[in-house]
Amino acid sequence: MREMLLAGAALAALASGTAQAQMSEGVIKIGMLSDRSGIYADINGEGSAVAARIAAEEIGNAINGTRIEIIVGDHQNKADIAANLTRQWIDTDKVDVVADVPNSAAALAVQGITREKKRIFLMSGPGSTDLTGKECSPYGFQWTWDNRSVASATARTLVEQGKKSWFFVTADYAFGHSLETEAANTVKQLGGTIKGSVRHPLGSSDFSSFLLQAQASGAEVVAFANAGGDTINAVKQAAEFGLPQGGQTMAGLLLNINDIHALGLETAQNLTLANSFYWDMNDETRAWSKTFEERTGRKPSMNQAGVYSAVKHYLKAVQEIGTDDADKVAAKMRGMPVTDMMMKNATIAGNGRVFNTMYLAQVKAPGESKGAWDYLKILTAIPGAQAYIDPKDSGCPLVK
Repeated sequence: MREMLLAGAALAALASGTAQAQMSEGVIKIGMLSDRSGIYADINGEGSAVAARIAAEEIGNAINGTRIEIIVGDHQNKADIAANLTRQWIDTDKVDVVADVPNSAAALAVQGITREKKRIFLMSGPGSTDLTGKECSPYGFQWTWDNRSVASATARTLVEQGKKSWFFVTADYAFGHSLETEAANTVKQLGGTIKGSVRHPLGSSDFSSFLLQAQASGAEVVAFANAGGDTINAVKQAAEFGLPQGGQTMAGLLLNINDIHALGLETAQNLTLANSFYWDMNDETRAWSKTFEERTGRKPSMNQAGVYSAVKHYLKAVQEIGTDDADKVAAKMRGMPVTDMMMKNATIAGNGRVFNTMYLAQVKAPGESKGAWDYLKILTAIPGAQAYIDPKDSGCPLVK
């Protein structure tokens, strides 16, 4: 009997050692690379790290005895800093996954490095369609939304309401350019016209000259192809300049619930937006958002919910196959439907695009809201196949 027990213990130790050996460096390390101090800190930032930690906790903070470790970094909305941190994390800190990365320029830099180094890249924040287009990667996954899904849905809705002449106020970098292009293409396809556009630096505080040009254009819609603090400042100043009072419709092509909270319903009411997540959609989203709010003091943005979904899906894939080998995990992730509190049976295409449902929503008037964070009315659900670019048309060389 003693010999049998010893043999059993030896086999258990061997199995445990094998499981550990299949996990690189004896730890599953996830690097949360975000804007922790700038215009996207509210919609990503520390909230994204909290969302990732919740996902890890739900797995038990370990897989087959291998602990899950989450580290954080601030790319400061600079592509060179994002690139340098990513290289350091992979080469020195042995990071297996880079996640989050709002800011398309930063994300495109990280995409190139994670492709070269064969590391998983989970994106919930950058909107450029190039990330699953010409710059796609076998290790890159674009969660939550992209510029096509948010801009096209909003543009289509307003043009169909008869608002056909547009002017764009655009953030002058890859994300803003792409957001404007996607909306403008939809407007023109539906018979609308573009009256003009202006481009502003990232992190602008004074939009007066840009708004005066928008006002002088006489366009029915003034569309803000920016995000985060830039959108908040632009919409607030547009109200001060009297653009809405003069009959022009304000359109935020990328709005999160945090932006509505910062603007206030008096200013934001009736804005139309497309989001992939709203905390008050059902019992499951409400329960998860309650946990998130207990740790952060606020409801989650769609970007933060998307981080949770992406990290959870990655960890489930590792758990299923028993290794963090990037090639095997990427294949498993593409082969599994994404199902969690945010998404139900969403598919992942060969170019890394997650085909989740988008929701067209309208901001409530102050009298319609029951309290803090009760801001949106869901108008309709947009299936992923309609919201996103068909992979075969994306320009991604991975798609045959």
